[in-house]
Amino acid sequence: MTTATPSSTRSVADPARLALMWFGIQAVWGAVLGISLQARSVELAGAAGSLAAFGAISFSGALAAAIVQLLVGPYSDARRRVGDRRTRFYVAGGSVAAFAVIALYIVPALPLLFAAFVLLQAAMNVAIGPYQAIVPDFIESRRIGTASGWMAAMQSGGNAAGAILASVVTNHLALGCALATILLFSCAVTVTSIGNATLEPLVATPRFTITRTLVDLFISRGFVYLGFYTLLGYFYFYILQLLPKHFPLTPTLASGICILLFTLVGSIGAALAARPADRLDERLVVTIGGGLLALAVAVLAGTKSLLAVAPLIALAGVGWGVFLCADWAFACRLLPPGMLATMMAIWNLAVVGPQMLAPLIATVILRWLGMISTPAGPRIALGLAATEVGIGLAWIWRLSSSRRGE
Repeated sequence: MTTATPSSTRSVADPARLALMWFGIQAVWGAVLGISLQARSVELAGAAGSLAAFGAISFSGALAAAIVQLLVGPYSDARRRVGDRRTRFYVAGGSVAAFAVIALYIVPALPLLFAAFVLLQAAMNVAIGPYQAIVPDFIESRRIGTASGWMAAMQSGGNAAGAILASVVTNHLALGCALATILLFSCAVTVTSIGNATLEPLVATPRFTITRTLVDLFISRGFVYLGFYTLLGYFYFYILQLLPKHFPLTPTLASGICILLFTLVGSIGAALAARPADRLDERLVVTIGGGLLALAVAVLAGTKSLLAVAPLIALAGVGWGVFLCADWAFACRLLPPGMLATMMAIWNLAVVGPQMLAPLIATVILRWLGMISTPAGPRIALGLAATEVGIGLAWIWRLSSSRRGE
């Protein structure tokens, strides 16, 4: 059990460097989940079979991620309780993931793409499960909102970097190597930055119980992320159908520019939400952010105007940044520090589960409607995304108003 350290001898972690690994992780996801997995599915399965192939690959990878987090989380917490800094998980997971992301871009057949993506998800989540506990591991309670703002900003910035690379780097091997390099560099900076930082003291860990608060938070978060991953997964196909023939931008570049815009303005939203996440009822902050996202995506699903896409994506991005900041602060304050990676693994099922279920649900609905291979399919998917976010925002108001960021 870690004991308290006198303030005069404390070595305080730099929140920006601590959060940098999240930049590298999200750069990979910004490229792979936003653009490259879809583009490679089209490349290897053909346009007619790409939606179905994408759904199957996404589901399998997310399932691997969930299993790995549930296995790694308890072991990580056991090591933390004897003073471990969890860095072995960051290094091992990041190293294997760097290899897997290169493989994903160069494999020549659909089954190999399937295997590479599953390996990438598994390796990334060896690191992600323990890494989600890094803020309360090294940041004192009164600064969690600010540190969460850095994490949200790094997520948006990383997604933007990944989207840029996936949009402009046309050589598959070069793209995979660039993403692997960013991931390894960011991991090295974070590991080095916490080498001498003081671990926060652990309080006695209570027996975990399934309370109504935890259930409602889980369900609410799950629905919001279900909408996010439906948007992210089907936006490339939406752009593919929206662009007229002979348009000067390729679907890959056009969707990459939109995702870049989404993530850059997301950093602004995260910065705006940092102080409110420390001071206000977090239900309100989450609802404002998610509401902007849902509204923008709903309008996006109904428009056929290219001119409307950019401002709607920007509005959605600001909302997403606000949501991310408040969501991270929620988790860090709610869950017990002594078993944080374990609880974060369970908590993160509200992210990994939607990542797994979003393409499955959309595929089932599109097949039921007979729209799986039609131009209307991606629009229906975006409308579904807005609905899922709205359900999550409504659900969060089942929580007591006493749950505040104090």
